[in-house]
Amino acid sequence: MNSISDHAALARSMIFPHHSWIDGEDYSALSGATFDTTNPATGELLSRITACDNRDVDYAVSKARAAFDDGRWRLLAPAERKTILLRLASLLEDNSHPLAVMESLDSGKPVGECLAVDIPETIHILRWHAETIDKLYDQTAPAGNQAMAMIIREPVGVVGCVLPWNFPLLMLAWKIGPALAAGCSVIVKPAEQTSLTALRVAQLATEAGVPAGILNIVTGTGREVGEPIGLHPDIDMVSFTGSTATGRRFLRYAADSNLKRVVLECGGKNPAVVLEDAEDLDKVAGHILNGALWNMGENCSATSRLLVHSGVKDKLLAAIAAQIGEWKMGDPLDPASRLGALIGKAHFDKVNSYLALARAENLTILHGGDSEQGVCIQPTIIDGVSRDSAIFQEEIFGPVLTVTPFESIAEAITLANDTPYGLAAAVYSGNLRNALNVAKAIRAGTVTVNCFGEGDASTPFGGYKQSGFGGRDKSVFAHDQYTELKTIWIDLSAPDEGAL
Repeated sequence: MNSISDHAALARSMIFPHHSWIDGEDYSALSGATFDTTNPATGELLSRITACDNRDVDYAVSKARAAFDDGRWRLLAPAERKTILLRLASLLEDNSHPLAVMESLDSGKPVGECLAVDIPETIHILRWHAETIDKLYDQTAPAGNQAMAMIIREPVGVVGCVLPWNFPLLMLAWKIGPALAAGCSVIVKPAEQTSLTALRVAQLATEAGVPAGILNIVTGTGREVGEPIGLHPDIDMVSFTGSTATGRRFLRYAADSNLKRVVLECGGKNPAVVLEDAEDLDKVAGHILNGALWNMGENCSATSRLLVHSGVKDKLLAAIAAQIGEWKMGDPLDPASRLGALIGKAHFDKVNSYLALARAENLTILHGGDSEQGVCIQPTIIDGVSRDSAIFQEEIFGPVLTVTPFESIAEAITLANDTPYGLAAAVYSGNLRNALNVAKAIRAGTVTVNCFGEGDASTPFGGYKQSGFGGRDKSVFAHDQYTELKTIWIDLSAPDEGAL
């Protein structure tokens, strides 16, 4: 089922979820309120979804707390939790095509990308964390012969997971994979723009055997649901992915409530540093375009700044110009489309404002720079961007790549670090010493060498500076943030001198 007609037929037959999911069943808000979720590519209404508020959050927390306290999930043997999560991953695999089409319709991203990346990676992440459950060992400390000190992990409790709209399924997996593996109860607030697939996953989780109250999806706005989650005194930890401005709010919410643990993965303004000794500029161009345009640039780790040595700048830009036409924009349900629609009109206007700023600053737009039908923006390359420009400093979150030349490695490092962010970066060089020295000097959580990417399930993901706080997604390190460390000290000293 690979043609546009196949995807369109499935879309027409699809029944979209519309209730929240609390305590293992559909849930309607106490207020009876709903909100519309639409296809950003067409404006078509997809579903009217339950619009929860603080009273519904209270109800979800009470159910999640009861489920945690009675041990229906956390007290299962690790192998039992693993079996259930692996069963969930298999159900997602069985439903790959419907989930991909639903994700495309809800977010505007190309269905081919959903089928090739988002769905397989979601399944892989869940399986990876499930397999980790019975392979993480607790520890003992060197307490000597008179005592034994055990250091054990315990689930942190009730966890709030607040998701972004750019990777609805994948970010859901990044959060619930380690949280459920640890034995926590989870309350997920999906982005109101993209709630559909989270609701479907919750249904499948119940089918897989995840007990009622363990995975809850509370739909609604940031003000009505996200803020109450952040302020709730009976939520023990919040994991948030989204803008830096919103991330700051969760730190305030924690301070104003119960000092809950907060983990933030926030914005980025990520550089690709191309040194003079970079090899195979055609391949470099391909990686840079993939980093800048994948998911319409709506990606916190997107390559948004090209920093290139002046000696190879013209050749690299020529290679980019030769390849950018491969990034076809079109109907997200068309497998040939590599670029779809931005998430909505408000975000479209924001990205357009940066294009207007580029024109106001008389910068050179080498490619694109215009909008197309609906909320689509052409892949855009802007040359001559100085470090003082807002286009250099601020996260655009669209298919826009800026170009800034440099003359020395020291200048490249200074430019790379000259933003408030530090999420990701890439270095392109044919000299291993230069590549590693630059990679180590860039203050970012992930630095790739001669490629664009975020590592894999085994590598932690998160940022320096204003790109992150408190922990990392992915890898075994993600399990740390959903657990508490407990020390159990056992006195082994003899009751009298004659005892062994």
